[in-house]
Amino acid sequence: MNVAELTTIADLFVICSGRSERQVQGIADGIIEKATVAGWKPVGVEGYNAGRWVLIDLGAVIVHAFVPEERELYRLERLWGDAPIVLKLA
Repeated sequence: MNVAELTTIADLFVICSGRSERQVQGIADGIIEKATVAGWKPVGVEGYNAGRWVLIDLGAVIVHAFVPEERELYRLERLWGDAPIVLKLA
């Protein structure tokens, strides 16, 4: 989601889900690894130990990786509903 016109905290939100806490942690690991290789050093990572909602702050990009129950509870897509969706994968 392109949130650049709606907030100063980031330009883009990436929102994704894993089927379990372990899978969400694996998604976070993969994102951190690829981002680091690409020269994007994470500013912070929150929620990794619990694995229910992992937030990875890459500066201009913030990644949210959820288990389905947390994603449904927080509904970031609805909260930031005015933001254009840049890319949606099924």
